[in-house]
Amino acid sequence: MRAAVVKKFGGPEVLEVIEVPTPVAGRGEVLVKVAGASVNFADVLVREGLNVQYGATAQRGQYGLGADVAGTVAAVGEGVTQYAVGDRVVGTQERLDRDLGTQAEYVLLKDWELAPAPAGIDLVQLATLGLNATTADQALDALALEPGQWLLVTGAAGGVGLYTLELARLRSLRVIAQAGAADEELVRKAGAELFVSRDEDLVPAVGALVPGGVDGAIDAANLAAGAADAVRHGGAFVSLLNSAPMARRQVRMTNLAWHTDGERLAKLAAFAGTGLITLRVAKTLPLEQITQAHQTLAEGGLRGRLVLVP
Repeated sequence: MRAAVVKKFGGPEVLEVIEVPTPVAGRGEVLVKVAGASVNFADVLVREGLNVQYGATAQRGQYGLGADVAGTVAAVGEGVTQYAVGDRVVGTQERLDRDLGTQAEYVLLKDWELAPAPAGIDLVQLATLGLNATTADQALDALALEPGQWLLVTGAAGGVGLYTLELARLRSLRVIAQAGAADEELVRKAGAELFVSRDEDLVPAVGALVPGGVDGAIDAANLAAGAADAVRHGGAFVSLLNSAPMARRQVRMTNLAWHTDGERLAKLAAFAGTGLITLRVAKTLPLEQITQAHQTLAEGGLRGRLVLVP
């Protein structure tokens, strides 16, 4: 089978699509025929070697690419009872040190890394769900806000940001979204009650809308203290890129490390199946065009995920 890998670190030019044996499902494992695998910032970390530089993984000769996947079950290993050949599934894997990732013709995952795909949803679209929606939902859990409280979301028009807005609306939170001026309509449609342009000075702009500051913030734009200072005394702040500032004003600071959660993924897939959250595909590309996919990701401005199709 064909699979995307990195054998040396660098720019998009180091990416390779190679021929490897199709994996065999062992105990507790499921072999998935890939319909689509999205491209995320985590893939850039692997490609550039930042996963090794920051101690997330050890040095290896080869790294597979891809965290998200949707497809159909091709084989199941011993002990797997919840899935059968032909089942439609969605999955995520959090490891950055696997020899093979989801960007391949087939991927081998543990049964707990998968969830059933809702009927009627295109699998290529569903491939955009896992990492971003899971991160958003886990970040909201970490904040632990009550219905009616104010939430600030920076980078609200990005992949995680848009899911955060939709999921926050389902939790009856009141949301201020920060994004580019051109994205105001998009983020309001996703659930933002109020809007601040990224061209404005964020802290005073938020203070003018919610005197005293918001109850919590999810910093998808990596503004760090520039967003944390918009949180009220005793509030909560979540950084998605390990940039939460030192504690101040009794604000509870969290650096979120997302993790695979099959039960949560099943809930989120069900939300997508009923239209409560939106699956957004910016563009599909064949697996062989993975270099172009990384170049497009680096250009920015995407409102949806790039999906590689084997």
